[in-house]
Amino acid sequence: MFKKEISTAPKSKLKSSVQRGLRQSLLSTYPLLTPHAEEIIPKKGSLEAMKLPDRCTLYVLDAQPLFFQHDTSSTLLPHLRLVHRFPDAFPSIRIDRGAIRFVLSGATLMAPGLTSVGGRLPSGVFVGESGSEVPEGGVKEGLDEEERWTRELEKGEPVVVRAEGKTEACAVGFLVMGTKEVKEKGKGPVIEDAHYLGDGLWRLTTD
Repeated sequence: MFKKEISTAPKSKLKSSVQRGLRQSLLSTYPLLTPHAEEIIPKKGSLEAMKLPDRCTLYVLDAQPLFFQHDTSSTLLPHLRLVHRFPDAFPSIRIDRGAIRFVLSGATLMAPGLTSVGGRLPSGVFVGESGSEVPEGGVKEGLDEEERWTRELEKGEPVVVRAEGKTEACAVGFLVMGTKEVKEKGKGPVIEDAHYLGDGLWRLTTD
């Protein structure tokens, strides 16, 4: 998605109504960010938008990149710098060591990197919808003791990619195959066109 260098573009301040809408959209998509809402997008903060190539918009606050959005999709994806600030707030999967270099070169993430011993796919033990009360005996959405996300993730959902043996996430993108199907098939593409560490978006200057 951002394999090439991206030139810095002018930023434009957003109206407070637009800012409120984006804040609500972000918390609706990632409810675990709710406790940090005021820190990420303060109600009195001044959120700015930077137009990027391929009809993509990056949202910035005080020179800090927060999230981006394609015109073809209303779903907001977190910039990796935001993921690194709040690593437990985003649905995630984990790749094995062997897949790291491929993901960091912009290659499509394939199922074998997740179904191997070092990979981690959701456990699927989560009970209840995101943000609702979890029934007695249920499990809250998040990482379990084996570093598996508790809820199965559907095709089209945004997801963060963690890596075996690494502390910080290495990529973020949309699933082109649900995690339950990944387990069943064990092959095929899982995420295409991800934003990854070291790509053009990561290196972009937002000052």
